[in-house]
Amino acid sequence: MTTHPLRRRQSALASSLLPLVSVLAPAALHAQETLLLEEVIVTSQRREERLQDVPVAVTAFTGAELTARGVQSTRDVLPMTPNVTYDESFTVGNSFVSIRGVAQINNADSPVAIVVDGVPQNSQKQLRMELFDIERIEVLKGPQGALYGRNAIGGALNIVTRAPTNQFGGWLQGGYGSDGLRTASAAASGPIIENRLMFRLTGAYKESDGSIRNTFLNTPVDFLESGDLRGRLLFTPADSLTIDLRASWSDVEGGAVMDSSMDPAQSGNANREAWPRSDILGHSERRIDDAALKIDWRAGFASLTSITGYTDLTESYYGDLDFCNPVECPNGIFGLGPQADQQQILDVRLLSQELRLTSPDEARLRWIVGAFYMNTRRDLQTIANLLIPNIPPIGLISNNEENDNDAYSVFGQIDYDLTDRTTLGVSLRYDEDRREQTNAGDPQRPRRSKTFSDVQPRVVLSHKFSDDHLGYASYATGFRSGGFNGVGGRPFDAETLQNYEIGYKSTWLDDRLRVNAAVFHSQSDDYQFFYIDFDQGGAQVIDNLSEVEFLGAELEWQARVTHALSLHGAIGVLDSDIKDYDQTLTVPTRRGARTPKTQKSTLSFGAQLEIPLGALKGSLRADYGRWGKKYWHPDNVDVRDPVNMLEMRASIGGERWTVTAWGRNLLDEFYWQDFNALEFGAPGVDLGSASAPRTYGVEFRYEFGD
Repeated sequence: MTTHPLRRRQSALASSLLPLVSVLAPAALHAQETLLLEEVIVTSQRREERLQDVPVAVTAFTGAELTARGVQSTRDVLPMTPNVTYDESFTVGNSFVSIRGVAQINNADSPVAIVVDGVPQNSQKQLRMELFDIERIEVLKGPQGALYGRNAIGGALNIVTRAPTNQFGGWLQGGYGSDGLRTASAAASGPIIENRLMFRLTGAYKESDGSIRNTFLNTPVDFLESGDLRGRLLFTPADSLTIDLRASWSDVEGGAVMDSSMDPAQSGNANREAWPRSDILGHSERRIDDAALKIDWRAGFASLTSITGYTDLTESYYGDLDFCNPVECPNGIFGLGPQADQQQILDVRLLSQELRLTSPDEARLRWIVGAFYMNTRRDLQTIANLLIPNIPPIGLISNNEENDNDAYSVFGQIDYDLTDRTTLGVSLRYDEDRREQTNAGDPQRPRRSKTFSDVQPRVVLSHKFSDDHLGYASYATGFRSGGFNGVGGRPFDAETLQNYEIGYKSTWLDDRLRVNAAVFHSQSDDYQFFYIDFDQGGAQVIDNLSEVEFLGAELEWQARVTHALSLHGAIGVLDSDIKDYDQTLTVPTRRGARTPKTQKSTLSFGAQLEIPLGALKGSLRADYGRWGKKYWHPDNVDVRDPVNMLEMRASIGGERWTVTAWGRNLLDEFYWQDFNALEFGAPGVDLGSASAPRTYGVEFRYEFGD
């Protein structure tokens, strides 16, 4: 994070609005230098640039803002972004993100490129993470394939952790909350060799008894215990060379298979409150070990960057398959018998290497060229049994698949200043994704393979109308690789997307008001979606919709009204339309319907009030969000009603310490985080993952150091 104290010239329009502000907020007119909004520097385009100068729809959260909002995990930050949704279900590693209608689905690659300190996180299971000791988070909306590569079809999430420092310091934090929530985290940083070798060590721990109860077992099903450690060394042997070594460990245990089952013929809609009632208490565990080495060498004509990453990820779960109990469902909801169970063991190993050459930032012609390679080894074992009292388990499913994936790409980007205020940017990337699947449980080991490839261009024209106003128009593409539907399942096609966008970024009232807006139109070919096929024994299937269109708009604003009061907000609206689909699809689908897992709108509004208390300082913060209707399936029969979310925080503190009381989901809203109708609204069984109710707690933070 970099702050620039220089004030820029006030525009004519800002001058005309100033009298109105003087009436509404007289205190904002004196000592203007203390009222400036924090100026944010982002690296979303692989260079350090002012947020307001980047011709991309980016929502950026600084470390100070993340602390003020109490962000501790991915689910705390993504729903703050317009036209972005995020939900969690089924296991401790499972999550569903959607950006501008391009949604995460089960058993598939993420539609969002996830990058931590420049290192790609190439498994969808890595998106759900604890966020602690963070410098900045950038959420890029719209396809970013030209620079971030395959699977950035919806956007990119760029997370920057705090770097090691040359002065000793750090912080300690602990908390307690409802449902037995206990948290602890800490960070320490300083020099080993002053000005040359520095370290940073951080860790976090969380434990919760859970808040979603199983009504049959009368116990919470979303219990959780997690531990995270991260270490980082920053070595500068010469002024032109920086070596950044990072390693982390994450271990999470908790509930699994928490779905509620219901009969839509009785419920009539997808908003019925239903709680888990199975007779098996599910359990899951996920462990991630990773390491990364980043080397930057700065020569006169360019900078050479090498980024090497390695990840070893395992996840396992065990739980109910019939989602009921012998009392209510003596024959099971699938008619298989009184009880059935399921389990999976997932093992993923990832190795990636990127080389990038970047020209100096000050030149009129700026360029980036690079190459990327990634190898993914993914082994998945799936087991299901029919359980009948007094006899051994009867096997229903026993699959063991091995997946090998090699991905190659080359890319380049050129930005040229046509004039002092007008810039043309052109990017191009070629991706090739070679996938191979082997049935490891078959002695003959049948094997199938397929290669998916695509060229992803991007063109953007931006113009600075003044130092405080930037407009841009862009054309960009995205590509999500295809793959295979488990052992014996049919393949699904790659998805491509073309996006046309017009955006405007502006700063008003002498850097006290920031307003950014964008409108976009996208067309997706072979849009990927997920469903459970009951005709195939409950098979989990990924399929394609031939043609889908999206039309949407976004508006974000931040305002420093007075020395004490700050406001922020965002609006996102999205319309999706299924234009065409393959008539051989066996699931209910119709033209003109909205795409699966699409949310119609997002609205957020918040305020923070700073309160002087003598030698102490206090603050009050409230954040309200409204999530519009959500359409679960391509027939649009099941629709989630709008959800209203309210969070509040109240803090008091001194120079080094702060005590905060907080509350989440204060309106105690019930909603489905995930919903799968096995027969899309026809009489049968629906499975839904319920949301957590109201939670509250208190936390203490202490900062130490030079």
